[in-house]
Amino acid sequence: MEQNTKLSFASDYMEGAHPRIISRLTETNLYRSAGYGMDEFSESAREKIRSACNAPDADIYFLAGGTQTNSTMIKVMLPPYQGVIAADTGHISSHEAGAIEAGGHKVLTLPNHSGKLSDSDIDSCICDYMNDENHDHMVMPGMVYISQPTESGTLYSLEELKAISQVCHSHDIPLYLDGARLAYALATGSNDVSLPDIAALCDAFYIGGTKCGALFGEAVVIPKHDLIPHLFTMIKQNGALLAKGRIAGIQFDTLFTDDLYQKIGLSAIACADRIRSALTKFGYRQSIESPTNQIFVILKNDIAGSLSEKVELSFWEKYDPDHVVMRIVTSWATTDEDVSRLIEILNSHSS
Repeated sequence: MEQNTKLSFASDYMEGAHPRIISRLTETNLYRSAGYGMDEFSESAREKIRSACNAPDADIYFLAGGTQTNSTMIKVMLPPYQGVIAADTGHISSHEAGAIEAGGHKVLTLPNHSGKLSDSDIDSCICDYMNDENHDHMVMPGMVYISQPTESGTLYSLEELKAISQVCHSHDIPLYLDGARLAYALATGSNDVSLPDIAALCDAFYIGGTKCGALFGEAVVIPKHDLIPHLFTMIKQNGALLAKGRIAGIQFDTLFTDDLYQKIGLSAIACADRIRSALTKFGYRQSIESPTNQIFVILKNDIAGSLSEKVELSFWEKYDPDHVVMRIVTSWATTDEDVSRLIEILNSHSS
């Protein structure tokens, strides 16, 4: 098959997998093991993740993809009469094709602040529901969904995460964190939230693999053992249980060997920082200041069209009648050479 020579900065799951994962999968290809995540590779991965999260009693399950993980976890954590609070820009609100609603739960959106929820807005939403005399006719807020990084590439600070966790627990509702791009959040210089922090403050979260060097897979972590009884069975019921579970287990066992997961995003952030510096130098505007591996650049319609002939970018949104916001994304596999080529192209299209 002929290789596409166009530069690709469209997303962070365009390549296959980190070479160390491919090597390990090849080495173990003919090994016979138990199914459904009951194999020794998956258990080794669980132990390494527990250690990395400082959560020795955590329950850990491996699912295939982010939407599947979000829809499954929200479905099993909420009774039928409750909904999930999320930012209006949150992934479950905007880019999961109504998967949460299809599972029977309403997404209760709140205004975002640079892609994030605020603890005060969450508290007001829950209190407004409880104080409404008609609340028995309404969807009850039952959990909070956030992501790190956010859909806008921004980060929750440790102080912000603590405040949201405190509000959730004061109202006795779970806090769930989507970590699809968590490796890139952890690698960002301005980040002050660690895996142990997330495990201490969230009731459930997942560590993203699909966008962070794996062929596929997300690792769901429930820090408190048996918080969700019979979760294995409910994952199976939702069609999310991998028969060849060891394939996901091997990948996460590799990602959590020699701190590979913690390191894998460093080059992506370095590449993104080079691009951000070039955009500023050439006079481009960004719609939001993201410190992670996603960059949102405002382009004139004609320049966006011209750029798309040479570079694969993601359309994000219309900015105004004459401009669009295009997303540039780096990944663990982005090369310095590709970044240099992109910068040259951006320079040639700058006004």
